[in-house]
Amino acid sequence: MRIKSRNQFYLLPILFMLLCSFAHAQEVNLPKAGDFESELNRAKRVVKLGDGHYLIDFGKAYFGTLSLQSKQYQSDSLIVHLGEKLSDNQMIDRNPGGTIRYQKAILEELPVNQRVEVALQADKRNSNPPAIALPDSFGVIMPFRYCELENLQIPIDEVEILQKALYYKFNDDAGTFTSSDTILNAVWDLCKHTIKATSFTGYYVDGDRERIPYEADAYINQLSHYSVDSVYCIARRTNEYFIDHPTWPTEWLLHTVLLFYQDYMYTGQPDMLGKYYDVLKTRTLMDLEREDGLISSRSPKLDAAFKAQLGFKNPDTKVKDIVDWPPAQKDTGWKLATEEGERDGYEMVDVNTVVNAFYYYNLVLMSEIAGFLGKTDDVAFFQQKSEKVKTVINQKLFDQTRGVYVDGEGSNHASLHGNMIPLAFNLVPEENQQSVTDFIKSRGMACSVYGAQYLLEGLFHANEPEYALKLITDTTGDRTWWNMIEIGSTMALEAWDTKYKPNLDWNHAWGTAPLNIITRYLWGITPQKPGFESVQIKPQLGHLNSSEIKVPTIKGIITASYKRAGKNDQVFEITLSDGMKGEFILPNGTTKVVMNGRKVNRKACCIALNAGRNVLQIKTEIE
Repeated sequence: MRIKSRNQFYLLPILFMLLCSFAHAQEVNLPKAGDFESELNRAKRVVKLGDGHYLIDFGKAYFGTLSLQSKQYQSDSLIVHLGEKLSDNQMIDRNPGGTIRYQKAILEELPVNQRVEVALQADKRNSNPPAIALPDSFGVIMPFRYCELENLQIPIDEVEILQKALYYKFNDDAGTFTSSDTILNAVWDLCKHTIKATSFTGYYVDGDRERIPYEADAYINQLSHYSVDSVYCIARRTNEYFIDHPTWPTEWLLHTVLLFYQDYMYTGQPDMLGKYYDVLKTRTLMDLEREDGLISSRSPKLDAAFKAQLGFKNPDTKVKDIVDWPPAQKDTGWKLATEEGERDGYEMVDVNTVVNAFYYYNLVLMSEIAGFLGKTDDVAFFQQKSEKVKTVINQKLFDQTRGVYVDGEGSNHASLHGNMIPLAFNLVPEENQQSVTDFIKSRGMACSVYGAQYLLEGLFHANEPEYALKLITDTTGDRTWWNMIEIGSTMALEAWDTKYKPNLDWNHAWGTAPLNIITRYLWGITPQKPGFESVQIKPQLGHLNSSEIKVPTIKGIITASYKRAGKNDQVFEITLSDGMKGEFILPNGTTKVVMNGRKVNRKACCIALNAGRNVLQIKTEIE
């Protein structure tokens, strides 16, 4: 049971969402105390550990504090422990490692019929600049699932013990998913809760250790948030934050265009594109181009003047390629389970395949953005550049003998990252897709939870939903989302496990790739035109026998269900909101389609969807 301190979000006036989504073109308001919501959660489980000693499990971790109200007076002190993790003896882990949180507090007394909130100690790193500041009304908060009470001298039934959770306004019912695969459902739930709970700053931050926005973290957070709610304030606010606060990794800078592009596709609001168009052009890093069109962060062109153009206030900022994080053990000093870190042995050469794949994708998106804004000359300009870069990457960075991309110019090493990123960004020519995909599948999950976003995107682009589902639902080993659940976290981890990143936290939204992958690729529900003027639905549901999904959009809710009626018979029911239209992409091997009781030309590759209920009965060949 939970007690809401304010009305459920779905009861708020629609006007709030409109004001939030259609922010004035010249400003995005900072979050205010009234933009946040709190709830008081009761215990899911209480365990007596000894005399006056209890463990309280609230079921899920949230950012907040503990709230107590007693019917009896206790004059002696009460010891309170809060934490995210249990130790082997089923008490809160006092030394959880990494940046997994634990705090001890002492209440001098327990008054009668008076609500007491436990005062916590602030962490210096995440409560001072450059960390995002919280509203003063919050006080100090921390993520915790468990409470342990010691020296409780009155019956525990006489004390109301509540977890006070704080987060940005969130509609729990806006986006939902279920399927015939219970592991997949559990991973979705983990990721959805992560998006809700980590919204506590009103920005997309990188977790509790720093509470700072980073572009790559924010991009995954943005896509996952879009999958479960239709409030766009946090994304727009965070995107604007990056204009003046870029971060050092080359690829993070190259996420800026992606962030702004997706904002427009989901909201249909061009104001941010127009306002920051010149900044976005600069963030493509095209100023670093060589004569052949490729870029390098080690170029002498990346001087103090260009860093200032990028938005860096410190001319000594070292902009460096990152590929994935953490890097090799020799570069961090950390003792890691794998010496190469999360880069799959990537060779960090001057002209980097991952960086140039991101550069190519930036050029493709900038051509579209220019078109949205009516800049016809720039459309052609960016198209020509992207075609040139694609050609050069495939000429210079692809090993024809092995059928794989190498890590960069002068490298003979082939990595997962050097191949999954080109596949995710549609850089791979059709004749090379099989060899690249086979290589990717040979590497397994040889990337971080961040890298998994692009690994899964690439697999779906290559029509490999079954292997992608296998990775998402894997229950063996520790490089899995199931491992996060098994070790007791209710939010996505920053890394697969502490042994892969010793300072990891247990509340990192960049670990939520499965959430947006399920919506955008497994179900294939994406905006076909900006602002969901029309929607494309391209399901790749793999082995699933059934599934239901509800997707929020700025135009209203999309609901869909799927049932496998036999080995080669599928039934989809899709309901679009009033005023919405769409397109359903038929699966490969379709031999017969019946739409709302009428047979459809089976030669068609797609079916038009109308507002309201659309029922498709599809027969496919058995492969």
